[in-house]
Amino acid sequence: MNHLLAKNSLPKLIKLITLSLCLIGFKVISAQTNLNIESIGAVSDGKTSNTHLIQAAIDSVYLAGGGKVIIPKGTFKSGSIILKSGVELELKRGATLLGSDDPKDYKFLNRWTALVMADQAENIKISGKGSIDGQGEKLALHLDSLFYIGEIDSADYIFPEMRPSVTIRPQIIEFVDCKNIVVEGIKILNAASWVQSYYMCENLVIDKIHVDSDTYWNNDGIDVIDCKRVSITNSYFNASDDGICIKSYGRKKHGRPFCESIYIANCKVRSSASAVKFGTASFGGFKDIVIEKIKVFDTFRSAIALESYGNGFLENVKIDRITAKNTGNALFIRIGQRSTRLNPGRLKNVRITNLKASIPFSAADLDYEIRGPALPFFHNTFPASITGLPNQKVQEITLENIEISYPGRGNKAFAYAPLSRLKEVPENPEDYPEFSMFGELPAWGFYVRHVEGLNMKNIKLKIRKPDYRPAFVFDDVEQLKLKDIKIRGDKKAEKVIYHNTTPIKIEP
Repeated sequence: MNHLLAKNSLPKLIKLITLSLCLIGFKVISAQTNLNIESIGAVSDGKTSNTHLIQAAIDSVYLAGGGKVIIPKGTFKSGSIILKSGVELELKRGATLLGSDDPKDYKFLNRWTALVMADQAENIKISGKGSIDGQGEKLALHLDSLFYIGEIDSADYIFPEMRPSVTIRPQIIEFVDCKNIVVEGIKILNAASWVQSYYMCENLVIDKIHVDSDTYWNNDGIDVIDCKRVSITNSYFNASDDGICIKSYGRKKHGRPFCESIYIANCKVRSSASAVKFGTASFGGFKDIVIEKIKVFDTFRSAIALESYGNGFLENVKIDRITAKNTGNALFIRIGQRSTRLNPGRLKNVRITNLKASIPFSAADLDYEIRGPALPFFHNTFPASITGLPNQKVQEITLENIEISYPGRGNKAFAYAPLSRLKEVPENPEDYPEFSMFGELPAWGFYVRHVEGLNMKNIKLKIRKPDYRPAFVFDDVEQLKLKDIKIRGDKKAEKVIYHNTTPIKIEP
């Protein structure tokens, strides 16, 4: 991609600098900090590039001491723009910032490339009732065609998946190392890559946004990476990949960054991966997390996925009032070990209350454009699972007021994991963490292995058709407390199996 960016001509750069200086002069004379891009010549036909004009407006408002750059009603096409400290980008009702479908119009600022970028900026904001549309399908397919004519290196192309790497497909928003960020009210549509990412940021507020990106592969609704003091509230996410995804790279020379003080509430999420997911990348860690009042629907994988891999940690998590309709898996909690060169992850002190989920028999996202990939092996419906490693157990988990409805129909002739072969369920410490990673599992409701300190209270499991497997399998679980466990449905499937496990207390 860098060789494409090098084609920007010197005359264009001189024109941009000249325009910026003119606008700075205008701002000093008028003492006005709000600048409508149409007033300086931006064209709303959806075809004319407004990149330089929008960037000049941002630079002018920044140099004048801060204020708003206003995008009025209309469709304004643009390539990469960089938001500066003290600047708010406001999209009025009926306004669309339309991402260019030409890869040459995007540039790298720090990490990846994006339509709206910021690096080490403070007090920045994107607001309004308008939309940012990344034209992701056109842009990604344009990049794909560039590979076949030799303009993209093979290192940037994923051959098994037949698509350009996620790192060279532009996102819609990427903010790196920024402070005091607000993104509110807007619609964010149709990304070529991740929809939006916030990396090593502090004081991030996401509120009342509408994300709709079922456009191309890897369309995570939002990625928050090694950020502190984050609020994601009152928002809607429809994503062809993970809906709300929290990661930790931990890649700082002095001190290892991690995510801390994350609040997610009052959101509605649909995903062809997992709805709310922590820890696919967890080289730093996650601490002090609160998630509540989340509605999940039509989601291919897990409603909630909590994972600790790669020497990372995940601790002090409270999750409450989750409703998941038509989701492939209700809950997935997992410790892994990315590499033998790294210590396994750590996961402890998680409390999940008032979760209600319904699991379909077939894939939950069949009616969507980009669907979750089929697995390369036969399997019956997967249970919720909590799994650590023999040398690193998941610790201090509380599940209370949990209600999950399963389809049943588990058939030995289709896929079979008998209780006599519990030891053959693989550990797979280095595998990518997903609820399907162990293959066919020997329980239909909950599979729990390598856990220390598990309190399960008022758990209701319902099975709609018979299943050959028991409802619960507890394997190598210490300090297990069970109270008010109710299983409805097929009598043969109401068993609870303990292996290397002695419950401390069982009450009706």
